[in-house]
Amino acid sequence: MSLPTEVRGAKTHRAIVSLVLLTLTLLLVSAPARGEQKYVSRYDLFTGYTFLDSPHVSLFENGFHFQFGVRPKPWYSLGFDYSISGGSLTLTPSLLTPYWQTLLGGQLQQLAAAGQLPAGYTVSVPSNSTTQTFAGGPQLAYRHFSKVTLFVRPSVGMIHEVATPQPADAISKLIVAALAPTGQKTNWTVFYGFGGGADFLFSKHVGLRVQADLVYDHLFSDILQDGRLTTRFSVGPCFNFGRNIKKK
Repeated sequence: MSLPTEVRGAKTHRAIVSLVLLTLTLLLVSAPARGEQKYVSRYDLFTGYTFLDSPHVSLFENGFHFQFGVRPKPWYSLGFDYSISGGSLTLTPSLLTPYWQTLLGGQLQQLAAAGQLPAGYTVSVPSNSTTQTFAGGPQLAYRHFSKVTLFVRPSVGMIHEVATPQPADAISKLIVAALAPTGQKTNWTVFYGFGGGADFLFSKHVGLRVQADLVYDHLFSDILQDGRLTTRFSVGPCFNFGRNIKKK
């Protein structure tokens, strides 16, 4: 039996991430142990590919990530972080609040009593999803290597998600009509966690940034009983520009 396309895609992406992290580990091991960076720019910019993975709701999204930072000191920066991604998630009864589970269970029992519930029927509603994240704050950098900058940061901000259910049968349509009468669910909430990564410097102005964040949020708390952990992985070019703040 073949896996669904979104499951195969998620497994493929995770395999790619594992390979990338292994490669980066080897690069770090072989990186020069001495020679601090002599040029640290005032500003930095990042644009690249990103994906979000929230296994609890079977969410997987691909998208775009943007960051801009200002460095008051070589060892820390202040910046803005934005990402937008799209993909799919799957809604099942076990994810719902007790109120909605009870209501849904009663409706299914009525349909079964009326002979309108197919044998072995299970509720599973796929949904298209678009997610935006907005964050800002400090980031700490370690510049002991001349060609590699390591960094860590708190990851705190706001997340906005639009979910559009795609019911495949009459029963799913009835459920969606109750959960999302407009045919769509939209929500803002806070997320928090931590992140980090590395910049691999090809020159003093251009490098490759590889980074990841692990955060917690509780979107759609009116219908979903649990929050979720989300991993965001990003990779792409980074650009350093402005005056050298290491100069006296």
